[in-house]
Amino acid sequence: MKHYHLMGLAGVLFLVGCAPLNTYYKPGVSVNALERQTTACQTRALREVPSSTQVRRTPPRYIPGSRVCNAAGTCVTRPGRYIPGELVTFDPNDGLRKRVEAQCMADKGYAPVSIPPCPDSIARATPARATTTLPNLNRNSCVIRNSDGSFQIVTRG
Repeated sequence: MKHYHLMGLAGVLFLVGCAPLNTYYKPGVSVNALERQTTACQTRALREVPSSTQVRRTPPRYIPGSRVCNAAGTCVTRPGRYIPGELVTFDPNDGLRKRVEAQCMADKGYAPVSIPPCPDSIARATPARATTTLPNLNRNSCVIRNSDGSFQIVTRG
């Protein structure tokens, strides 16, 4: 069972490595400053638009009964049954909180960006390091995700 769990974890890590980097961006700013300011804006947004976790149950479903017969003509009638609804949790304030966070970051000069992952050939050819200061981006910019959670932005051409 642990073998399958580790395979699933490896698959998730692989997918994260292939995902774009969605972040706020301001060229010339240190990654540490970006992280501090993002946390400050998230904290502000949570204070101004608190979480309001709500629980709902989806409606139950009725599965009608059925009649099953074998080749000898013997039939069995299976009764219908209800499948109970599932419990669903959600926060109706989530969208507003994200907008307040985005406004806060915009007020600090940041813009949301999505940087695509680098092709394998570029990732293999680039010496491993972490980006410490956000560079200017262009249409050839891409990101390499490091195993420690940091990232490296590569700007080609």
